Parts: sequence; structure tokens; C-alpha cells
Amino acid sequence: MSLEALQIYWWVVASVLLGALSCLFFVQGGQMLLPDLAKNEEEKTLIINSLGRKWELTFTTLVVFGGVMFAAFPLFYSTSFGGAYWVWLAILFCFIIQAVSYEYRKKPNNFLGAKTYEVFLLINGYVGIFLLGVALSTFFSGANFSLNGYNFVQWNTPLRGLEALSNPANLILGFTLVFLSKTLGASYLLNNLASPTLSPRVKKAILLNATLFLLCFISFLSWIFCKDAFVLIEGKVEIVRFGYFLIFLHHPLFLILLLAGALIVIVGIYLGGIRGNEKSVFVLFAGVFLAVFALFGNLGINGGVFYPSLSNLSQSLSIYNASSSHYTLKAMAYVSLLIPIVIFYVSWVWKNMDSQKLSTQELNEQNEKY
Repeated sequence: MSLEALQIYWWVVASVLLGALSCLFFVQGGQMLLPDLAKNEEEKTLIINSLGRKWELTFTTLVVFGGVMFAAFPLFYSTSFGGAYWVWLAILFCFIIQAVSYEYRKKPNNFLGAKTYEVFLLINGYVGIFLLGVALSTFFSGANFSLNGYNFVQWNTPLRGLEALSNPANLILGFTLVFLSKTLGASYLLNNLASPTLSPRVKKAILLNATLFLLCFISFLSWIFCKDAFVLIEGKVEIVRFGYFLIFLHHPLFLILLLAGALIVIVGIYLGGIRGNEKSVFVLFAGVFLAVFALFGNLGINGGVFYPSLSNLSQSLSIYNASSSHYTLKAMAYVSLLIPIVIFYVSWVWKNMDSQKLSTQELNEQNEKY
């Protein structure tokens, strides 16, 4: 494979992981729903233990996504993680306290108390997911960095990434991910819990958060389609009016995937929130994956600049100037052939773990609880 083909391949892999990660945010979404759904300690413990069986999947996928970006596009990794480190450290902190919370919430002699760890779970959900959305939004809005002759990053604001919060447009994707996560979380609980008292509340949660998600998602699409875009034209970065929309029109495959994903998400919302279909979460997974893959896949592959520099336009990052060498990308491509085996294993474990719904009776029979 040529260097360009490998660069495209690894951007596709990164987009696949980002799509999968967006689906797995159902764990954080379920955590955010704790105050709304759980009316007593028994229901709260039931929800937390349902989510506790899957929380490692989100964290692991996030780490793998970061690892792929580090190995395949090291200049992006060093620029974003080395320059905007305050926002990434804040995100990392939110995920660390999640791991601690599941481990210690029900431990005997817990001097912080269970309530403290439940607050940590809410912080992981609301703050962690919101900040991730804001960070990902800079792929479209740009960041305040420049590079010297040795590609050493110079971040041009003292806030080191947190300045993205001052751009109202970036906040839209943050809120979009929060309400998407809550919709996925409610749909997962509908599928996983055997609780007649929780089911009506879960269905209401799906409808409420799905409505807010759709409003935010439409706002986000309107913003990126109408804004000036950073586009690579004959090796030079230029600002093109309605550029992202034009890229979709010039490469209709990604536009079709985006529209198909959005339609599937709407079907999933209808099945879960109105029909109460327990399998609606898997429909939502399919729709979310397609939509996220289309949005970010199109950004890097079809002439877009996936990390624009607001300080020096010519130093914006694309898959062509931010990637590893041909040898590195080729060696990793062989390793990536193991990915289908990992996917099969995770699917098999998921199926066996969720072969029966989690009930209060089953939970009371367990010695170890989250």
C-alpha cells in the first residue's frame, strides 16, 4: 500500500473507534440518569451494577483511540495533548474518578461514603462527556497553536485548551454528546434491567433526552454546514465558504452514511421511547456509529483539515502532514488485522453477560457489588 493509502486507512480506523466510543458513552449516560431514575437505594444499586459490568469498555476504547492517534498521527497527538493539556487532563481526571467510584463505592469502611462516589459518577458523566465534545468540536472550529521548524508546539493562550469553552459553537457538540449519552444510557437500562418500576421512567427519559439531543445535533450540523471550512487545496490550506457542506456533496457516500445514521437513530428513539422495545439500544448503536463515522471520516479523508490552526493557517494538520512514516503505518496495519478477533470476543462476552436481565433478586445473591 502507498503512504497515502495507509494514511487514509488509519484515519478510517480512528473514525471507527470514535464511532464505537460514542456508542459506549451509554455508561456515562446511565450515570447521569441516576438522580432521575433511582427513587431508593435498591434501584440506585441496581442501575450502578448494570452499568458497572460495562464501564471498562468506554475507558478502554478511549485509550485505544488515543493510542491509534499517537501511533498513526503523532504530530496531532503531540500538538493537541502537548499543547491543550489542561482540557485533556480534566477529561482524564473525570475518567479516573469513575474507575475509583466503581471500585470503592460499596467497599466496607469507605471513609468517603457512597454518596461521594455517586457524585464522582455524575462528574464523570456530565463534565467528562461535555469536555470531550468541546475538544472534538475543535476539529471543526480550530485551535490556537503554531509549530516551529522542529514541530515544537506553541500554544498561544495560557488556558491550554480550555479556551475552547469560550466559543459558543464548541459548546453545542458538548451538549449534543451529553444528551446522546443519556438517551443511550436509558435505552441500555431498558434492555438490561428487569424492573417494572424503572421501565416507565426509563421510557420517559429516552423521549426527553432524545428530543434535546436532536435539537442540539441539528444545531451542530447547521453550524458546520454553514461555517467557513478549512480545506486542503493543492497542498495549501484555504478557507472555503460552506466548505464542509461542499465536501459532503462532492463525496456523497459519507453524506448518505450520515443521513442513514440520523434516520436509524430516530427509528431507535421511536422504538425505545414510544414502543418500549428492549432492543432499541442496538438500533441506536448502529445509527450513532454511522453518523459519527461519517462526520469525522469525511473530515480527514476528503480534503478536509482535521485540526486547523487559528494562529498559522499553513500549519493546520491533515492526515498527510501529521502521520507517521510509511514503515510505521505499514507495520501497524498488520497488527490491526487482529481487530476483528477482539470485536468478536467482546460481542461474545457481551452476549453471555446479558443473556438474562439483571434483577434485584440476582443482585442480592451476589457477594460483590458496585
